[in-house]
Amino acid sequence: MDLRDRTVLLTGATGGIGHAIARACAAEGAKLVLTGRRTEVLAGLASELGAENLAVDLADRAQLDALLDAHGEADVLIANAALPATGLITELTPTQIDRMLDVNLRAPIMMAQRMVPGMLARGAGHLVFISSLAGKVPAAHSSMYNATKFGMRGFAGALREELHGTDVGVSTIFPGFIRDAGMFVEADIELPRGVGTRSPEDVASAVVRAIQKDVREVDVAPLSMRAGVMVAGLAPELASRFQRKLGGADVAERLAAGQASRRDG
Repeated sequence: MDLRDRTVLLTGATGGIGHAIARACAAEGAKLVLTGRRTEVLAGLASELGAENLAVDLADRAQLDALLDAHGEADVLIANAALPATGLITELTPTQIDRMLDVNLRAPIMMAQRMVPGMLARGAGHLVFISSLAGKVPAAHSSMYNATKFGMRGFAGALREELHGTDVGVSTIFPGFIRDAGMFVEADIELPRGVGTRSPEDVASAVVRAIQKDVREVDVAPLSMRAGVMVAGLAPELASRFQRKLGGADVAERLAAGQASRRDG
């Protein structure tokens, strides 16, 4: 799909990755509807890009319905919003678990359910789901985050099959560690030596390419991490042992600790 003059509904636009995606789509001539919860950040970005902005809490079902009533006819959905959802399952409250599921998984599913019929009727549309490499490789202290991101991958892949032969595309983006923005930076942890990162602009470029070329899945990570993902798919127990040997469990624990204050969104 050519993004020129297409309306793009982008959730999670207040973060650094959301900013990069918004700017990349605007550079392609898209008309943007930006959503998030930090209105002061949204307003500045919307002013810069000539976009519409709406403060929306995706865990609030009434607010989600109102958003879809107003903008459910958008040509492109980019579901980027997510909560960290890290921490041991025994540390989380039922309320926190519900909110993690609502924001990370239920909201993208319901947005697709409402938007796909209109896309099919118009004969054009694209849905992009921003997942994570945590949607392919499980890690300690991330059971809920893994659950939502694995779930997103499964939903998007099945939806793509259901829409095969139509003019509506579905893509899933899997970022690894992203520098300068996102949950990894907000947790303020240091990665082991040799673990590479990618930039928010790399994620944004992957999103635009996925829409324009109708790419099923894109991993946004260094070659070494992409190779590790392949090994995890073929030999998960071996990959887990290797991950523990390299200190992956320690990184996951520190990441969860750094994100603990954001479990309630």
